[in-house]
Amino acid sequence: MSTSQAELLGDGPVAAKTQKLPLSPLLALATAAFIGILTEALPAGVLPEMARDMSVSEAMMGQALTVYAIATGVSAIPLSFVTSAWGRKNLLLLAVSVIAVANVVTAVSSSYALTMVFRLLAGVAAAAVWAELVGYARRLAPPHLQGRAIALTMAGVPLALSLGIPVGTFLGGLFGWRLTFGLVAVVCVALLVWISASVPAHPGQRAGAREPILKALSLPGVVAVLFVVAAYVLAHNVLYTYIATFLDAYEVGDARDTVLLVFGIASVVSILITGALVDRRLRQLTIASTSLFIVAAVLLGVLGGNLIVIYVAMVLWGLGWGGVTTLLQTAVTDAGGDRGQALLVTTWNSFMAGGGAVGGILLDGLGAKSFPWSVLALLLPVLLVVVAARRHAFPAKRPGND
Repeated sequence: MSTSQAELLGDGPVAAKTQKLPLSPLLALATAAFIGILTEALPAGVLPEMARDMSVSEAMMGQALTVYAIATGVSAIPLSFVTSAWGRKNLLLLAVSVIAVANVVTAVSSSYALTMVFRLLAGVAAAAVWAELVGYARRLAPPHLQGRAIALTMAGVPLALSLGIPVGTFLGGLFGWRLTFGLVAVVCVALLVWISASVPAHPGQRAGAREPILKALSLPGVVAVLFVVAAYVLAHNVLYTYIATFLDAYEVGDARDTVLLVFGIASVVSILITGALVDRRLRQLTIASTSLFIVAAVLLGVLGGNLIVIYVAMVLWGLGWGGVTTLLQTAVTDAGGDRGQALLVTTWNSFMAGGGAVGGILLDGLGAKSFPWSVLALLLPVLLVVVAARRHAFPAKRPGND
């Protein structure tokens, strides 16, 4: 049985009753995205302190990020199948509850093994959160505003990276990393109340209505979007994971905080631009996003020793990266519906986890200065695919926006 465009759009009763965006539930969803990313990446900012308190090496403690990302990627598809009949709001509440408990355990535990177990459980819960965000955003918005609703919902991702992680790191330095994780758990509890009050319930699928998630691969455009996701996310994470090492290679490591701040601000600007235009300019924005990152990689590869050039490259990279979550979430859901979304979560997190491994291989074999050229090698095929996939993956006019 094929999936019709009407089914893919997934308009629910909420979307049918309003011609404007319901801000409270969408902001609650954005906060869930913020919490998911913050919980995943916060250990990077307090890694030495966590490693010392748990009596392990920093390399071992760094696996707290890897375990979370792998758990999210591996569990996305089976979790979507197992929970497909569940009420979507109840699933979202359960997932945020698990993330809250995982943060509490991290805050109080002195056991490395126990902490890693709950990091893994939090990663699985995050897979449920990611699988629900886009579907909910689309159901809450009328068809002509669904892209904007997704952009608002996914704004929590760049905000967590550009503001949440630095603030969490700062608080960890002032009050200790355990209190920081405890504060994240408190925010999770407040989010549970917010979701309960403002996000409408939505039923799961009937058993007879379920289709195999992998069958979405046969839908036109899905494979092309997933290729773009894989290559783009891998390129970003190879460079972002080792950005401090790259800057040190050019002896400008002292500027790391400012460089990342510039990147974060540009990312926030990008999400605002994307939110305003995604419903009408999905294809053009995706081409622009990829092109900006390509130019940034060339600048870093050719003139990486010039600090001014690095700042310019960070602005271009941030403008390219900030909105890409919204663009690719929208594209894959247009092409493959909620099943496409589960495939995206698996692809995204698997290649995000792979960024550290691939970057490590490049670092050992070719050195840190090879990172921009690896980005270029990955993004040139991405640009070709986006330009070529004009019918189904990245059409000039999105479904529901005729």
